[in-house]
Amino acid sequence: MGLRDLFFPPKRDFVKMLHEQAKKTSEGMQALLDYFKDPTPAKGARVEQLEAEADEMRRILIEELNLSFITPFDREDINALSRDIDDMLDYAKSTVEEMTLFEVQPTEHLKRMSEGLSDAAREIAAAIPQIMAHPTVCTQHVIRAKKSENFVEHRYREALVELFRSTDVVYILKMREICRHLSNAADRGDEAADIISDIVVKIT
Repeated sequence: MGLRDLFFPPKRDFVKMLHEQAKKTSEGMQALLDYFKDPTPAKGARVEQLEAEADEMRRILIEELNLSFITPFDREDINALSRDIDDMLDYAKSTVEEMTLFEVQPTEHLKRMSEGLSDAAREIAAAIPQIMAHPTVCTQHVIRAKKSENFVEHRYREALVELFRSTDVVYILKMREICRHLSNAADRGDEAADIISDIVVKIT
């Protein structure tokens, strides 16, 4: 690092990096929905590819965060928001992997949960670039993201109710794990929305 970099460190656009990461997650959640509609190996591989790309984006963001002296808002919030966004897509990848390993097919409940996740991820991606300039607009997207999370949780409980009517214990165990991945993804989306909301409160 030269003297110029020491006294005038480069500005890193963390809002842009978070936005790009969130858009990648949104793309991944849509890919998961596409997989549920037509569970081909190619569509499953697409989810895994997007998850790998998102992991690399998070690694770059964390490296830049460690090198930065100044951030637009709390560095802990940047890290936590990036982590929750990344976790959403991690659970999508786990879902595809286990559906393949367990040799199970998508149900209507899984499709509806995935629709809610796709909506939540899209709203989170829309909220992030508005954090600094348009906090009221940002908050509206956060509210919609949290509504989508509630939608997923309702569908999750409905899926379990129907699942436990089955007498096939092995099938119940397999599908419960898959449903849980989607519920966990929704929880991470809810946490991400809460972090964005907290950031808005801190900076306004």
